[in-house]
Amino acid sequence: MTNRKEDNNAIPQPIRGDGAGWVDLGPRDVMRDRENPDLLVPPKTDSGLIPNMRYAYSDTHMQLNHGGWSREITARELPIATTLAGVNMALTPGGVRELHWHQQAEWSYMIGGKARITSVDQNGRNFIADVEAGDLWYFPPGLPHSIQGLEGGCEFLLVFDDGNFSDLNTLSISDWFAHTPKDVLSANFGVPISAFDGIPKDQVYIYQDKVPGPVDTQAISSPYGTIPLSFKHQLLKQPAQRFPGGCVRIVDSTNFPISVAIAAALVEIEPGGMRELHWHPNNDEWQYYLTGQARMTVFGGNGAARTFDYRAGDVGYVPFAYGHYIQNTGTESVWFLEMFKSDRFQDVSLNQWMALTPKQLVEGNLHASPELMGSLRKEKWPVVKYPGFSYFPK
Repeated sequence: MTNRKEDNNAIPQPIRGDGAGWVDLGPRDVMRDRENPDLLVPPKTDSGLIPNMRYAYSDTHMQLNHGGWSREITARELPIATTLAGVNMALTPGGVRELHWHQQAEWSYMIGGKARITSVDQNGRNFIADVEAGDLWYFPPGLPHSIQGLEGGCEFLLVFDDGNFSDLNTLSISDWFAHTPKDVLSANFGVPISAFDGIPKDQVYIYQDKVPGPVDTQAISSPYGTIPLSFKHQLLKQPAQRFPGGCVRIVDSTNFPISVAIAAALVEIEPGGMRELHWHPNNDEWQYYLTGQARMTVFGGNGAARTFDYRAGDVGYVPFAYGHYIQNTGTESVWFLEMFKSDRFQDVSLNQWMALTPKQLVEGNLHASPELMGSLRKEKWPVVKYPGFSYFPK
């Protein structure tokens, strides 16, 4: 792959530098072609049948409510994504994602703003905390919880450990009340039927309320105590592992003990940097791009490989054990999340594997040059950048 210099006023054509291809006479979506140059003009190394592994939240349905909005990418939008699904949600100041629970685990990353989260476990122990940009939360399957926007509102990403999950099919307190006979509600709570005259007739989902007071004024004391394992983790306050080309913060059950179903890494790739050639030996990878623009080639074996372009707000996906890299193709840092349906983060570095394999074997297998053999490292560098060998847009 070579550096590309594009005239923003020029109409890109499916013609590669080696002369392959021809002009597209249309009709066509030129804006899409400009956003996806490696689909329009695939690298010569792309080959075979690899399914789509990119979907943009901008192409999803927006669920608008008084109090906020949501949109989701599930296996319905991205069929290859069978292990995880994601919901992008925003809440106004005081906006509430109502009291609800799921059959799936919920993992979340706060993109911006502040919110208050609450939960109660099966033993009657409760939890209440405020979260801000860069924080995570995790709710185990079946535990009830809520989210409310604080002053200034908030936006966050929710990830669930089931690719077919839909947030509109959750178990909500308003929905349950609306579909329970009022005489049963009366018997359950020991109050007259008239006490339920004002309950919602359908699921509320997101609604507008007042901004709550400070967290200590909202505390509810439980006779059974508080939940012992925190549902909150301050990821950006976690020291980063720094490498040439960027940094990585890994979060899984080893440092966020409650998160036993989803592991993740927050990765920064500086301009000219690259998430090295690697794969994951434990599960599929679900990605969310926070900033910048990048490209990724996914290698699926048997001569199959395909390259995709990503921008902020896109979701990427890599099947279990498929080889891949992520290269920064822009002028600002790429920040993205890589997430797995697993209790541990695991990856295998191509460079490290080769460095820790008998030299003669590697040389014979690849007809490897002395330059290549001399570049191998026994230490893993998840993000790399080599002056003179990096991609920089012109």
